[in-house]
Amino acid sequence: MQGFRFTKFVPQKDKSKSDFENLLNIFTQLLTITAGDVGEALSWLTNLDKEYNLTNGKYGIGDFIEDLKKKGYIEEDEQNKGSFKITAKSEQNIRKSALEEIFGKLKKANKGDHRTTYSGNNGDELSADMREYQFGDTLDQISMTDSIRNAQINHGTSKFFLTENDLEVVEKEYKSQTSTVLMIDISHSMILYGEDRITPAKKVGMALAELITTKYKKDTLDIIVFGNDSWQIQIKDLPYLQVGPYHTNTVAGLELAMDLLRRRKNPNKQIFMITDGKPTCIKEGIRYYKNSFGLDNKILNKTLTLAAQCRKLKIPITTFMIASDPYLKEFVREFTRVNNGNAYYSSLKGLGNLIFEDYRRNRRKNFKQ
Repeated sequence: MQGFRFTKFVPQKDKSKSDFENLLNIFTQLLTITAGDVGEALSWLTNLDKEYNLTNGKYGIGDFIEDLKKKGYIEEDEQNKGSFKITAKSEQNIRKSALEEIFGKLKKANKGDHRTTYSGNNGDELSADMREYQFGDTLDQISMTDSIRNAQINHGTSKFFLTENDLEVVEKEYKSQTSTVLMIDISHSMILYGEDRITPAKKVGMALAELITTKYKKDTLDIIVFGNDSWQIQIKDLPYLQVGPYHTNTVAGLELAMDLLRRRKNPNKQIFMITDGKPTCIKEGIRYYKNSFGLDNKILNKTLTLAAQCRKLKIPITTFMIASDPYLKEFVREFTRVNNGNAYYSSLKGLGNLIFEDYRRNRRKNFKQ
């Protein structure tokens, strides 16, 4: 009888990278998990080294720490003597690492995934569509090969003769600009039941931020978090993001997102919301109205009212639900129907790819005012 014997998988070190680079990759992941706590990340790294022999006799964790300081990844914390904090260089490295981890497989994608459905001779980029020449078309749009072939077909090959009717032009397409608000749930449920949901959410935020700031520089990205209340955070704050003892005030998050998008001049606007639960809180004056037991009609109705307002303003909301409870799906279905947006039920592993696919798709649309 034939069978298979399963053994523990131990990944091999990347021999093309130095000892420092291999350790830096692990250290970067640990910084994301520990919300930027250098001391805790180094402690975890030391324990991992003991268990998996990450270092050798020539290069140890102490050497790695010295190199982190020399290369500008960490520096001494003046407010807390004897401890370290990460630098702006580390923050950018964390974002780049998240971008590579989540969107790395898209490097081979064809150019031009961010076009609109509009075309014309003043467009931004050549497309694969052909048409007849029109007054005002530029010389670089004319397809010489196709135009010469047309001339030979129309006038024969004995004497070359090219007219305006023979010219064939490559159509140009317009690229759109998009304003995006990313909402991240930081309620207590994001770390409940022994499952870390906030770290993948942070990675998606960092990857999306790095993507937009480096590749789509005319786009805008605002990031907000929501628990009992909602507030805006900067891109540089993402590695330090932590959950709190909060309920889920989706209404506060949507109100802030709509306010931010109202200030943006782009006609294309959208909201991405990463959450693992139903709305359980709204604010009434200075008082919080809370109910964690099932779907509260008072909270639900106010949430759906905002979803409808976003629809009237042509702001689609894409909800990424990282939980699969039936009554949560029921809420998301109703929320999506009212807003006419999109909803995805994602595992934590596939979250980044889903968000990027929807980001590209929404960029192609032009929501007229």
